[in-house]
Amino acid sequence: MNFAFTADQLLFRDTVRDFLAAECTPADVRTLAAGEGRSAARWGKLAELGLTGLTVPEAQGGLGLTLVDLVLIAEEAGRAALPEPLIDQIGIVVPLLARFTHRPEVAAVLEGIAAGTVTVAVGHPADPYVADAADADWLLLGRDDALHLVPRGKVTLTQEVSVDPLRHIAAVAWAPDNTTLLGEGLDDLLDHGALCASAQALGLAQAMVELAADYARTRSQFGKPIGSFQAVKHHLASVQVAIEFAKAPVYKAAFSLAQGLPRAARDIAHGRIAAIDAAAAAARTAIQVFGAMGYTYEVDLHFFMKRAWALAGVWGDRHFHVSRLQHLVLSDDAPTGADATFGPK
Repeated sequence: MNFAFTADQLLFRDTVRDFLAAECTPADVRTLAAGEGRSAARWGKLAELGLTGLTVPEAQGGLGLTLVDLVLIAEEAGRAALPEPLIDQIGIVVPLLARFTHRPEVAAVLEGIAAGTVTVAVGHPADPYVADAADADWLLLGRDDALHLVPRGKVTLTQEVSVDPLRHIAAVAWAPDNTTLLGEGLDDLLDHGALCASAQALGLAQAMVELAADYARTRSQFGKPIGSFQAVKHHLASVQVAIEFAKAPVYKAAFSLAQGLPRAARDIAHGRIAAIDAAAAAARTAIQVFGAMGYTYEVDLHFFMKRAWALAGVWGDRHFHVSRLQHLVLSDDAPTGADATFGPK
């Protein structure tokens, strides 16, 4: 069996990487952080590329791709510290709304998402705040194991401050009713959110290692680049190993969730822990390489570091997923053995 991504999936990833390298540079991120924090022009270009409709069903004008295709794009969004809520939309909102396309209002929302003209913020009861709620047309919210699609006009927002200056968060007050109710799916909401945060964490970790490595090649001490010293390069190499080891669990989680496998929750918890640890190690090591300057506003590293910290605390933090994984693997009724690990179901 071939577990590798296809040539088309890798080509799409490379295309998105090149686009974001040109359209979402650290200088662009810095400019947005000092302003409104979002670029309407870039959002339009993302829509032109078809990224806003990546996972939207073809019947609603999208490309109809899966979470396995999305996970690589989410990784690239993290690598660029993309401020716009693209991944929340196509990785969390769309897969869940796609279950309710028989309802005309949901189908219309999906068509708008694919066209880039409609935005939907998403929140889980486990998280106190919702990102990008103020700019959204709709909110996908959970309450009592059910999903609700709520118009922006039916919620009250209280803006809060995130550690990530480009993450706009707000507390949301709202009241569910029969007009907003979609159906069950609260656990799936958490799983999709955790997967998307994990994939972005991989990209953020990689970006931090590359920033630190570039600095280590040019910063000299004792007449040599500091990257030539084992105390620096071995730490960076260890982080790179952690990133590479975290990729497989995250990719497997995307496959399991896309296929609706019973082991998806276990795989997502595994990938989430590995990605959080890799991103935390990358941030910690990069700060040391920069001699603590990386923590300051003058160095671009802090944008990636703060995004990683912010994402580590949403859709279930490390403690939550460790507890979840422990239950799924070690409880008396946990499925064990080769069939449970490698079997089709």
